[in-house]
Amino acid sequence: MAQPLIHHRTPQFSAVLDSVRQNLKPLFGTGQEIILLASSGTGAMEAVVANLLDPADEAIYVNGGKFGERWGKLIAAHGAVPHEVKVEWGRSVYPTDIEHALAINPATRAVFVQASETSTGALHPIDEIGKITHRRGVLLVVDGITSVGVFEQKMDEWGVDAFVTGSQKALMVPPGLAMVTLSEQAWGRVGKCRGRRYYFDLERELKAQRDEHTTAYTPAVGLVLGLNKALELISAETLPRVFARQQMMAEATRASARALGLQLFADNPAPGLTAMITPQGIDSGKVVRCMRDELGVWVQGGQDHMKGQLIRIGHMGYLSPFDMLTAVSALEIALAKAGHVFESGTGVAAVQTRISRGM
Repeated sequence: MAQPLIHHRTPQFSAVLDSVRQNLKPLFGTGQEIILLASSGTGAMEAVVANLLDPADEAIYVNGGKFGERWGKLIAAHGAVPHEVKVEWGRSVYPTDIEHALAINPATRAVFVQASETSTGALHPIDEIGKITHRRGVLLVVDGITSVGVFEQKMDEWGVDAFVTGSQKALMVPPGLAMVTLSEQAWGRVGKCRGRRYYFDLERELKAQRDEHTTAYTPAVGLVLGLNKALELISAETLPRVFARQQMMAEATRASARALGLQLFADNPAPGLTAMITPQGIDSGKVVRCMRDELGVWVQGGQDHMKGQLIRIGHMGYLSPFDMLTAVSALEIALAKAGHVFESGTGVAAVQTRISRGM
């Protein structure tokens, strides 16, 4: 990415674009075409809403955190009618909740959900939801921003009709690049949809990227070059080992949380991040700021009503198990400064124990 950029209307860039689009398919678990967009992951979310829903169409969305909430806002912004399936933060949606929502909203066009809710660390059962939506002839739209490249995705097998992700998580590239892939059923809907779109016209992008080996509009050239290299690294490591490494980091981090007397927030935690609840009287914001400003370790706190109560530690992408030793060591120091009483080194020891068992 630091090298001089190549022009985006050249055979050289076309070759890179083709390579990236092909090599992303295994990460989604699909044989469908991948479309790259110069946007954040939210741009990809809006793109699928704009291309799949007409004004006044009805859609169900799972709201189990800030990003599930975002689906509802996007659906409403495009004039469609959102029906919320409210899930307590930290909990996974029950497939029966989707069944019930579809039963009382029979005109539903699509169901929108996260594979992994980044604000809580909860994992949703996409495979089970896909069986329900497929049986009813309803589209299933999934935000995979903290799942694609983190653990095995099976878009085609699960019956996912639209899958989106972004560049800045497991794909190891700075923010600003998004990816969308659609099923044949979803493409059939795109051709009939009257929703307004211009930049996010997926039919136009598909024609440009698949048939003309370029993009409809100016691409994020540096990010595409970086993604091409990241996919080379993933291929060299192999996806099974990537997934195993990230699972090891998740298990090590969760073991450290328990050793330090911290409760895990998600009932069914996703492999990409761990959300832990700070003890009573300990402001997680102070812990996060201490880790960042004094120790140089960047983690995130809670959002909305969980602000001040959660610490979220990511373990995906370019991180290694030994990075968890650094993160948990910093966590221990920050917790001690905030007044939490525990035996120093217990969290780090838990990480070491998990690493020693191997992948």
